[in-house]
Amino acid sequence: MVNWDKLPSYMKNPQVREYYDILLNRKFSLFLKRVLDVCLSAVLIVLLAIPMLVISLVVKFTSEGPAVFKQIRITTGGREFKILKFRTMTVNQDKNSSQITLTDDDRITGCGRFLRKYRLDELPQLFNVLSGSMSFVGTRPEVPRYVNKYSPEMYATLLMPAGITSLASIEFKDEEVFMNGEDTDEKYVRLVLPKKMKLNLEYIRTFSVLKDIKIMFKTLTGVAAG
Repeated sequence: MVNWDKLPSYMKNPQVREYYDILLNRKFSLFLKRVLDVCLSAVLIVLLAIPMLVISLVVKFTSEGPAVFKQIRITTGGREFKILKFRTMTVNQDKNSSQITLTDDDRITGCGRFLRKYRLDELPQLFNVLSGSMSFVGTRPEVPRYVNKYSPEMYATLLMPAGITSLASIEFKDEEVFMNGEDTDEKYVRLVLPKKMKLNLEYIRTFSVLKDIKIMFKTLTGVAAG
């Protein structure tokens, strides 16, 4: 957990302090969370090494571009890191284009649609978890331009590592359905982001390792159901 004095100035507000004090009383649970992240990610990397290699080759040879997509996201303490995913879109997209993926988005490759459906594109994030940039459970990391739209209270989600899954991710797994239409960025910030953040903030208030395990199993069940 980042020391309060080392947090960026925009996070040092009364709303964030409330959540910071909650987590101060759960230092041991945060330690166990990190131990679980390291052990489980290391084991899964070994077990899934061959499947990840196969996916890399399929992505590489079915569309032009690298197998792994890297993008700057924000994690603990407002720190930038490069999130890793198997590439599911065509390359050379405008960097200023929307970060929201729509149901009929023509940027998604054929292979990419399959990987997204079963969240296989997120397997490389096991390395993010092992390095400490992410956790298995936590607020999904946003790109800087969306973080800049956060309310003072929303910055509290940056007190913990970004996560591969969360209650918000489960609740909004079909997020693109709600985002079809014009001005997707504006709609996301105005309508979807506040609802997701409400769930993410509640997660911090009630955080426990047991709850993390339950969220992971709920995620796996949802993915298996398609």
